[in-house]
Amino acid sequence: MGYLNKTKTPAADSAFESFYGTNLAATDDACSTEMQEEEMSSKNAYRYIKDELLMDGTPALNLASFVTTYMEEEAEKLMMENLSKNFIDVEEYPAMGEIESRCVNIIARLFHAPVENAESQALGVSTIGSSEAIILSVLAAKRRWQNMRKAAGKSTEKPNIVMNAAVQVCWEKAARYLEVEEKYWYCTDTKFSADPKELVDLVDENTILVCAILGTTYTGEYEDIKEIDRLLGEKNEKEGLSVYIHVDGASGGFVAPFANPELVWDFQLPLVCSINASGHKYGLTYAGVGWAVWRNKSFLPDEILFTVNYLGSPQVSFTLNFSKSGVHVVGQYYQFLRLGKSGYRNIMNNLTSTSDWLAEKIAAIENSNGEKKFEILGDNLSGKGLPLVAWKLAKQENYDEFAIARTLRSRGWIVPAYTMAPNAGTLKLLRVVVREDFSKARATTFLRDLVDTIKTLDSTPPAVHEYAKQEHQEKQTTKAKRSRKHTHVNDDHSLQGKHGKTHGVC
Repeated sequence: MGYLNKTKTPAADSAFESFYGTNLAATDDACSTEMQEEEMSSKNAYRYIKDELLMDGTPALNLASFVTTYMEEEAEKLMMENLSKNFIDVEEYPAMGEIESRCVNIIARLFHAPVENAESQALGVSTIGSSEAIILSVLAAKRRWQNMRKAAGKSTEKPNIVMNAAVQVCWEKAARYLEVEEKYWYCTDTKFSADPKELVDLVDENTILVCAILGTTYTGEYEDIKEIDRLLGEKNEKEGLSVYIHVDGASGGFVAPFANPELVWDFQLPLVCSINASGHKYGLTYAGVGWAVWRNKSFLPDEILFTVNYLGSPQVSFTLNFSKSGVHVVGQYYQFLRLGKSGYRNIMNNLTSTSDWLAEKIAAIENSNGEKKFEILGDNLSGKGLPLVAWKLAKQENYDEFAIARTLRSRGWIVPAYTMAPNAGTLKLLRVVVREDFSKARATTFLRDLVDTIKTLDSTPPAVHEYAKQEHQEKQTTKAKRSRKHTHVNDDHSLQGKHGKTHGVC
């Protein structure tokens, strides 16, 4: 390793030398802020980075995230074999484009999209995730609204989106980036999914979309999209409006069709114009793929479509990015082929069963006086919502939900503790997302460690809890200040800045 120890010979960096026999293993003189002058062997670069990544948590024990942490070896092999292909270059890689088209068609039909003829059929596209899909959907809705207003000789200023304040942060990004006003329905301490009437009451002539959430990040509940559709239809007719619904199916889009097939939430409803879904969540694909689907071409104005020909043939692009790997689309197609409807149905029913079981067991935990320790939040049992468990302490203790999360972390479990959306921000909760690889056996182990955690915290002196709480608050304050210093931003625009809103990890 000549650039670390000038006295070493080139042979010291040979393929036969142990990494831990090099100076690199004994110093911290590595590439952190500036690229080194000399090369490093592939073996040593691999080992150095591998050791650094050991500090990360174990994905299988990360119960905070909705994102898929398990795929079969055959799927991983297929994805690795296509890693070098640039997805956008359909002239050179036409099979990639065909696979995307097949996935869009599969998803559109899963969501009951119209298929009568070419003019009325749904259109869709793969995206990096639901964030890109949502930004595209908001942009399309804004352009459509502007075109209608211009044609009627009306002002195109101050467009707005109506939504629950419990939306994921990507909705705030979309509104801010695209200069659209946010009109919120606010949660209460006991109600976390939007009241359909109160939500629709916020709609006016400047509303470009109503967002309805199929599985909130906080508690996993599905909003009553069918009722929102009915009430919005009545308002449109009464007031001469043309407002449509976008369904945020980031988490629930691949759950509801299988775990609750009788639920009507998608293109079966006449005012649902677009839907997003995350393939890398319950679509069962590794992080990096989402889907946006529109009811038909009329909801995708020409102004946001671009035709390019410098990749060998004319092609239409309507994504925010351009070059990207297509491996996640390949992975999604593998899952569709491999599992079919029966496979997805079996997995989603298993997740629902495990989630219901875990909720029942957590609700049954008692303290030494026989009192219930926890209260389950949300109404999402038996497939009525996402397969997750959200809960809080039933009464005030010497410790809080954040202390429970910290103690569970010492056992390897990553469980998020966070405060609820604005107007219910004093409510603290914990949440476990049940994913494909969170088996009943693993859930049993988690429950055991949760019970042990409570016993440990109950027996800890109050003064220790108070010290830990103050230390945690100081760390969070320092972290926030450091973030503002590095970004030079004082955020007083977003819900986070205005209300201290936190978002459950997605």
